[in-house]
Amino acid sequence: DSFDIVGDGVKELLVGRDDGMIEIYAFESADDPVLRHDYALSESIASIQGGCVGKDGYDEILAATYSGWLTGLTTEPVHREGGSGEELKLSQEMQNKISSLRNELEHLQMKVLQEREKYQQSSQSSTAVSSVPAFSVNDKFTLNKDDASYSLILEVQTAIDNVLVQSDVPIDLLDVDKNSAVVSFSSCDSE
Repeated sequence: DSFDIVGDGVKELLVGRDDGMIEIYAFESADDPVLRHDYALSESIASIQGGCVGKDGYDEILAATYSGWLTGLTTEPVHREGGSGEELKLSQEMQNKISSLRNELEHLQMKVLQEREKYQQSSQSSTAVSSVPAFSVNDKFTLNKDDASYSLILEVQTAIDNVLVQSDVPIDLLDVDKNSAVVSFSSCDSE
């Protein structure tokens, strides 16, 4: 997207990447764009948009992630400083909002507990049928021309415990900065 997030009258380029990076590029001259800010998320970004969403006068960047989370980055200050010995006083509107959010959280926690109990009861009955849940996999296998390697990117809406890579030819696994996997090798039985 292009949006004036800095507020200097010139639109910046907002980029959301597959590796979870949000980048803001400025066009300060006729040359190449300059990276002004970046922020890392833990999953790939499906969409990005700039605008005024949450509060008048404060622009934001909204990013939708692969699993459906909506994340916002705002220009609004996150804290206010009080004078010496002053207590921070919240407006009635803010207190009502906090109370409403607490009530909603308690309601959701109760609903989760009820659904867990329902699941436990149904899974222990004699007529229960077990099935593997269906989930989509976001996968990419791309060639990196710089070092003649392939990048395998797997993204799932649940935790990935193991990934098995099997090959008929010898392969070398290269580590990358964003990799948190523990690699183990085992020889393959040809039969």
